[in-house]
Amino acid sequence: MTQQRIPVWVKALDPLSQFGLVHALRQRPEIQLIGDAELAESQQTQSQPGKADQRTTPPVVALVAVDSLDGGAVQVLRSATQRGCRRTVLIGSTIDDEALMTAVELGVSGVLRRTDATADRIVHLLQAAAAGDGSLPPDLLGRLLGQVSRMQRHVLAPRGLSHTGLSDRETQVLRLVADGKDTQEIARELSYSERTVKNVLHDVTSRLQLKNRSHAVAYALREGLI
Repeated sequence: MTQQRIPVWVKALDPLSQFGLVHALRQRPEIQLIGDAELAESQQTQSQPGKADQRTTPPVVALVAVDSLDGGAVQVLRSATQRGCRRTVLIGSTIDDEALMTAVELGVSGVLRRTDATADRIVHLLQAAAAGDGSLPPDLLGRLLGQVSRMQRHVLAPRGLSHTGLSDRETQVLRLVADGKDTQEIARELSYSERTVKNVLHDVTSRLQLKNRSHAVAYALREGLI
């Protein structure tokens, strides 16, 4: 069975890097380079499920090369998502802690330093991204985990929140709702008043912009929050 090639849209902020990446990837049988016009066509196809089977069509992966994650680079990353790239791999010369967090927040699934960017490593990251996997250099992963830990200790914990964005009380209430318990049963089990339970659910649905308690439970389950 012939392996499907991964459609890749390349965007570098300088012409030399753009030429080098395109030249290196054009020779790889695993990769199908696409231009702006093909990317627009791919986005149109994705918006019309009847025209393509999304289960068998590889996602378009954006390969973005920058020196540093400045305003221009952030704009390119956002543009890639807006234009239909469902995965993004970032190659950067300078990746400090702030840039790393920004990249993750923008949906980047793979990061590679420019000095480590051989053709084989780039292709490996593109394949991992297309498969829905993430990849960071070990030291960057350690730094990212350190930042998450510091955020938990200094930002979330003092406010009674966890890394999920839900407080322990909110998590408990949603789990009981998911178990099919009504407001009165939840209040009795947690030793809260019914008004408190209603307020907790109202706070969750308002903050996460959800329609009702069923929507809140579905969201929490889908996101792995409970």
